[in-house]
Amino acid sequence: MTQAAEEIDTVPEAVGVFDDADSLQATIDELQEHGFARHSLSVLADAKAVEEKLGHIYKRVEEEEDDPKAPRTIFVPLESIGDAEGALIGFPLYVAATAATVIVAASGGTLLTAIMAATGAGAGGALIGGIFAKMVAKHHADYIQDQIDHGGLLLWVNLPDAEHEKKAVEILKKHSAHDVHVHNIPITSL
Repeated sequence: MTQAAEEIDTVPEAVGVFDDADSLQATIDELQEHGFARHSLSVLADAKAVEEKLGHIYKRVEEEEDDPKAPRTIFVPLESIGDAEGALIGFPLYVAATAATVIVAASGGTLLTAIMAATGAGAGGALIGGIFAKMVAKHHADYIQDQIDHGGLLLWVNLPDAEHEKKAVEILKKHSAHDVHVHNIPITSL
């Protein structure tokens, strides 16, 4: 393959490994403040996805840093997990309370009966939503802990040009990423 063909078929990418989710989130925030699009940032998918796609379990994230076939996903910040938890609690509460109110009102019940039914059903809906919210939060916490147990949280940053490359490496290092480097990956891997 000629040098020109190789340049067309690959894209530069910065990579770094973080020891905690807060440093990773601070890096992502700063990268976005400096013009890096959300879709140009990715993290290693969970261990199950890695095993399914690559056919093996990795021992350390460093094994996957330069593997263009490593499955990637977007990083979900804790704020988004909180938003999801709120929706998972609020939606069942709303639906249950509204349904109970409509049923009581349609059957000719009193206002007090409708309020009591809405309160009881809403509490039941919130309880069910709370269970789902805890499941989401636990899944996210397990994902973060699993990555850390395997050596850290891996972040890839697609680089459109040399200026972005310099800035990305600077930001990764500023936020205590280790093993920061740039490599080229095939465009089809993205």
